[in-house]
Amino acid sequence: MPDRLLTIGAFARRSRLSAKALRLYDRLGLLPPAHVDDANGYRRYDESQLADARLIALLRRLDMPLAEIAEVLAAPGPAGARLLAGYWAQVETRIAHQRELAAYLRRRMDGEPVPDFTVHVRDVPEQVVLTEQRRVRVPELVDFIGSASERLYRHAEKLGGPAGPSFVIYHGQVDEDSDGPVEICLPVGVPLAEAGPGARLEPARVEAYTRIRKAQTAFPQILGAYEAVERWLDERGHEMTASPREVYFTDFAAAAADNDACDVAFPFAT
Repeated sequence: MPDRLLTIGAFARRSRLSAKALRLYDRLGLLPPAHVDDANGYRRYDESQLADARLIALLRRLDMPLAEIAEVLAAPGPAGARLLAGYWAQVETRIAHQRELAAYLRRRMDGEPVPDFTVHVRDVPEQVVLTEQRRVRVPELVDFIGSASERLYRHAEKLGGPAGPSFVIYHGQVDEDSDGPVEICLPVGVPLAEAGPGARLEPARVEAYTRIRKAQTAFPQILGAYEAVERWLDERGHEMTASPREVYFTDFAAAAADNDACDVAFPFAT
């Protein structure tokens, strides 16, 4: 057997990975040994595998999932560095959101004053809406809303333009553990039969809503608006009849931070 082959114990010490981790990575195909003895099953690793093993150990300290580590190892040259950069950008975004959420919860638990959201009621008529729906998690949400909205507006222009503000319906929770689904809707002023694929009829409804500024649409600030409407419904004994939605009635990208930009709305039974 060549001298450059190391026992799993020796390889573990030199790679800074445990023997247990090496067995796991072998089962997953991430770092298979260079040789396995047919008689006793002993694993041997080549010294040339130490670089990959040490890289795995360091990437795991960044909490990178094993599936993404496999992609980094398989990427040639600088491509692996770009994958790492993309992963870390997602981590920093998540940490920034968690930092904001922790600060929000601390202020609320400390009893600090919270923004006063006024809740209104309105009747919304039946509407034909163009829609796109998808299951998305938090990192994908903003991109999906933006890209889907652009596609719906382009379609609406062919039908004479939008007949009302776009709105986003959250049919399920969107967080680290749940993926919606989320539906983007844009009203149009044509009969359903003429609206084309992806269109549907949104029933008439009564909504309780509160209006917020663009700056307040950021997470977790927007949670206060949701809680205000939910509290208003609970205090009056009203039941929700459909999923909550965010109604964007202005050019959101062009709006200033202190401009009114969105209604957080809950359909309910009177």
